Order: sequence, then C-alpha cells, then structure tokens
Amino acid sequence: MAAMSRKRYPTDLTDAQWEQLDRLLPKPKCGTAKGGHPVVVDRREVVNAIFYHRRAGGAWRMLPHDFPAWQTVYGLFRDWRLAGAWDQVHAALREEVRIEAGYPATPETLRVDSQTVKITHRGGPKGYDGGKKGERPQAVHRGRFARVGVGPVGAHGRHPGSGRRAVAAGRGAAPAAAGA
Repeated sequence: MAAMSRKRYPTDLTDAQWEQLDRLLPKPKCGTAKGGHPVVVDRREVVNAIFYHRRAGGAWRMLPHDFPAWQTVYGLFRDWRLAGAWDQVHAALREEVRIEAGYPATPETLRVDSQTVKITHRGGPKGYDGGKKGERPQAVHRGRFARVGVGPVGAHGRHPGSGRRAVAAGRGAAPAAAGA
C-alpha cells in the first residue's frame, strides 16, 4: 500500500474503515487466469476519490489533482456499480452494524405508516396537489362549448360545465343549438 503524500480530506477512510471495505471490494483481475492489466493505482485512493466525489458532487472531471486520474476513478466506480459490488458492500456493512447493535442481521418485521403509503380510490391525473396544474377546469369547457354554439347561461355569464350540458341545451342556449 502506498503512503498518502497529500493533505487528508474529511471523506478519506481511516485505516480501520479501509480494512473493512477492502475485503468487500472486487479484487483486480491482474494475475488471474482471465488476465487483466497490472494494477498501477492505489485502490484506497480510488475509494477516497469516489467518496469525495459522492459527498462534494460536481463532474468527475473536476476531481482534485491529488487523486488518481478521473477516468480511472470513474471507470472503477462504474465497473463496481455494474457488478453489484456497492450493493454487496452496503448489505454487508448494514448486517455488521445491526449485529453490533444487538439486532438480528436482517430485519424481522416491516412497519408501514399512513404517511409512507398513500392510495386513492380512483387513479388518474389528479394527485395530492388537488389538481393544481396551472389551468382552471372551466377554461377547457369554454373553448369546447364555444365551437358548439352554446351561449352563456345565467346573469353572470357563466358557461356550462360538465354537469350543466343538458340543461344549457334546453334553455338559455343559442337557437341553433336548441333545435339540433
């Protein structure tokens, strides 16, 4: 393992954390029957760079220059993600934390409250925002009924809504629409 010759970042792993994580990450293919390119980068520095990027955000190309090349860091991060290594790391560390806390390795019960799962009796475009999509429902009806020739209903000049279509056709409508 190469000694770090740079200033420590807050996201860098401690020695104990690295020992725990190193055994969970996939080993390089170099020296195996499948071959592979010889390892020339310190894997701990790659993991430190990944954690720095995940915490600080930004583009991969914007990694500080004291980390390995961004192409190497991103390439290993992507390979490990596609291989499911990060999911396995998360599952293993979660189990260890649960056991240390005195709980079983995996949860035995499931709790769901009313704020977690919301359902409606009817599905459709209206959600929990109360249909506030920026358009009033009357605007749709005005345009549709203006083409049919149905005029305003009542003294306030209201156009017929979906519940008043039949009533508007019988009284207060234009003569052409009433006879049709």
